[in-house]
Amino acid sequence: MANIINTEKVVNIFDKMTRSNQIHEAVLFIENSKGDFSVNYGFGGKEIDTPLFMASVTKLFITSCILILQEQKKLLLDNYINDFLDNKTMNGLHIFKGNEYSKKIKLSNLLFQTSGLPDGLEEGGILKELVQNDCEIPFETVLEKTKGLRTKFVPNKEKRAYYSDMNFRLLGNIIENVTKISLANIFQDYICIPLGMINTYLPTKDTDFIPNIYNKNKPLYPQKYMISSYNYDAISTAKDLMIFLKAFWGGLLFPKNNFERLSSYRKLQITMGPIYYGGGYMQIPLNSIYTLFLGKGELLGHSGSTGSFAFYYPHKDLFFVGDVNQMVNPGIPIRLVMSLAMTI
Repeated sequence: MANIINTEKVVNIFDKMTRSNQIHEAVLFIENSKGDFSVNYGFGGKEIDTPLFMASVTKLFITSCILILQEQKKLLLDNYINDFLDNKTMNGLHIFKGNEYSKKIKLSNLLFQTSGLPDGLEEGGILKELVQNDCEIPFETVLEKTKGLRTKFVPNKEKRAYYSDMNFRLLGNIIENVTKISLANIFQDYICIPLGMINTYLPTKDTDFIPNIYNKNKPLYPQKYMISSYNYDAISTAKDLMIFLKAFWGGLLFPKNNFERLSSYRKLQITMGPIYYGGGYMQIPLNSIYTLFLGKGELLGHSGSTGSFAFYYPHKDLFFVGDVNQMVNPGIPIRLVMSLAMTI
């Protein structure tokens, strides 16, 4: 593997990305399954051991926990979510064209982004306010915003998918309700401790370290938001994320045969560009109009709105993790990994 990968081209792509005036710090870590090929590059003082904000890469943790609980026979993907959520959460959750479909939503609809629920955090304007002023965001606040927005389609409508943060926030609540344990402790017990990820955690108190997040040229310090009841986004490092990503795709957290069902992809809304969604993770085909049909294979994993990314490229058996720490342009990490995969 090491002999056929042109690391000079990798460096050139990384350097070109970091020359953007939007990028103040970044880290890239690439390995294959065996670990006999491994390279990493840092910029602006960020290295593979530097804490980073996982943002929506945390959805891979949520997915893992759901699948682990399924193996423990504590839930099934075909269960309806009202089996695990209280009436206050469920009432009026999904109303489409005057009809309520809240009790028609299954766990799988949340996992596959096929519930039709809107995104209360972004569409409700809460995220825009949060950028201006750090504050605690109660789960109930975003839930009510979500209920006040127009739903996109009935649950599991054929060929439809809509990326909504609320889907995974509800899954997080379900995990806590099933286990009677906080999600922060579940992440430790189910993922971090078994895999030896000593620098990964879900912040819960003021003393927990929170790295800054760049919005254009302005560094943000979302301390209050990160310990609020709505936040399920963890802190990690590129080194820890590499350990996790290999375990996720390698069957160390749950049986690999789960991917037979999870590998059913639907195209997300047009604002999500080339991204399809499967059972708890993104799929980005490299042989598409977005690449002028010049690429091969697909990227599987997740990116975050703050520039984090964790993708597996099965065609070349390579794992890409890292962070560009810029929330104004969430397409940067996607384009970076697509360019790396196609060049390699």
